[in-house]
Amino acid sequence: MEKEKTEDQNSLDSEESPPKDENLARDDAPKSEIDPLVRISELEEKIVRLYAEMENQRRRYEKEKDDAFEYGGFSFAKETLNLIDNLERSKITIENDESLKNSDGFDKIINHLDIIYNDMISILKKNNINPIQAVGKKLDPNLHQAMMEIEDESKDNGIILQEIQKGFMMKDRLLRPSLVGVSKKVTKKDKNPSEYKENNDEKK
Repeated sequence: MEKEKTEDQNSLDSEESPPKDENLARDDAPKSEIDPLVRISELEEKIVRLYAEMENQRRRYEKEKDDAFEYGGFSFAKETLNLIDNLERSKITIENDESLKNSDGFDKIINHLDIIYNDMISILKKNNINPIQAVGKKLDPNLHQAMMEIEDESKDNGIILQEIQKGFMMKDRLLRPSLVGVSKKVTKKDKNPSEYKENNDEKK
């Protein structure tokens, strides 16, 4: 009986024995928590990036707003130039028509076309749209587009001698380039021998 009692007591003791030290168990567990200082540093970096993105968006918005205000009529102005082109072509056609030249109303027609043309240019200038200076200037690829070369002994290469179509600027932005004819410097040696002989014969 005593033996059985002893065995029962041992089993009870093993069941009631306290667990291992909890602190030791915690030390053995993996450290899953992030260091607070590291976390703070990461959050600061995110805030800086977000602030930079917000600033970039604000600048883009401001630029788009300014462009819309400054150049909102850009497309309309460009289309308006077609009217000026047609007006100039009409004037040239009338001036080259021999039957109209001899008519009584010829001068009045030309004068009226000039008035309309000058009024249109004046309206464009009031809206900061100005013609590009071309004839006599050095070719500037940013403002002029060369359409042909004109041989000339007295001019250096690239001097604009003819304006085929007038160009315009809208403030500091190119509305359309001037279409021009530029000089090509030639010497007597470059000329055709027959042409050179004809010129000498004329001098004699």
